[in-house]
Amino acid sequence: MTKTSFFHDKAVLVTGGSGLIGQPLVRLLLAAGAKVRVASLDPPSRAPDGVEFVRVDLRNLANCMPVCADMDYVFHLAGVKGSPAMTASRPATFFVPTLMFSINMMEAARRAGVKRYLFTSSVGVYSPAALFREDDVWKTFPSENDKFAGWAKRMGELQAEAYQIEYEWNEISVVRPGNVYGPYDNFDANNAMVIPSLIRRALSGENPLSIWGDGSPVRDFIFAEDVARGMMLMVEHGVSEPVNLASGQPVSIRQLVEVILDCLDDAPEIAWDTSKPTGDKERLMSMERAQKYGFEPQISLAEGIAQTVAWYRQNGEAAYKRYNAFTDPEMTPQGH
Repeated sequence: MTKTSFFHDKAVLVTGGSGLIGQPLVRLLLAAGAKVRVASLDPPSRAPDGVEFVRVDLRNLANCMPVCADMDYVFHLAGVKGSPAMTASRPATFFVPTLMFSINMMEAARRAGVKRYLFTSSVGVYSPAALFREDDVWKTFPSENDKFAGWAKRMGELQAEAYQIEYEWNEISVVRPGNVYGPYDNFDANNAMVIPSLIRRALSGENPLSIWGDGSPVRDFIFAEDVARGMMLMVEHGVSEPVNLASGQPVSIRQLVEVILDCLDDAPEIAWDTSKPTGDKERLMSMERAQKYGFEPQISLAEGIAQTVAWYRQNGEAAYKRYNAFTDPEMTPQGH
């Protein structure tokens, strides 16, 4: 007898369901038999097939209430993503919407009687360290390179803890993804993260390919579909303690560049610009807790990069048809 999926015939809301992690998460939920609603500021053309799509601004509590109505589970993925340069120059555009999304969505879900809720935190909540362990977060402060986004995400985690204490809502899962990449990433020239930025620039013919730093910083990269699997696993098990979702494998920026170049027919020369900042030296996540709940990444870096490059080659224009907080007139500074 075939076991029925935990998500079968359940009403599931995915905020940010048209994005990097949202797209594979929606596919996996649909495959598990869920009835999925997606809430996003992206244009409807980016809506996954087979869902109820609601284009809505979740910075307003009044907008969050109806999208949470009649939902069994909520996966809150909506947020602001951008490059280190944008983090430094536009910190309010990270900080303020992230706080508003987090507070309003969790409160709306509580009022709606949602059974299980997932809050997507970030590697940015951690202080620089050789290894990020979940229970160390509140002993330290976020890195200076991530303090605005990091503190905003910490407030979402603290909100979940407050609801557990006051309302005994013990089925709020908090996940902290590592450096996530894959199809549907943000490839915008002005604020893309390292992997989509390198892929876009390399495929556009930039030669030599200029890269900040000397390639020595170490990061923990994870394919978006693996993160989506981990999220579903934590919700299914009702995990209420924060959990890292990453590969647990150290990869230097130099190694990453080599993997990307291996996917190209005509690889450019590399010019390392050591005059530019490189961020924290090492960001590796402990995977002991995630493994305790049965999580193991399935997609290697080489396979994930190959899939991302292939997707971008085929869907380059679609990559830019998305909501961008940094060009939103409501978020863009006026006269200041």
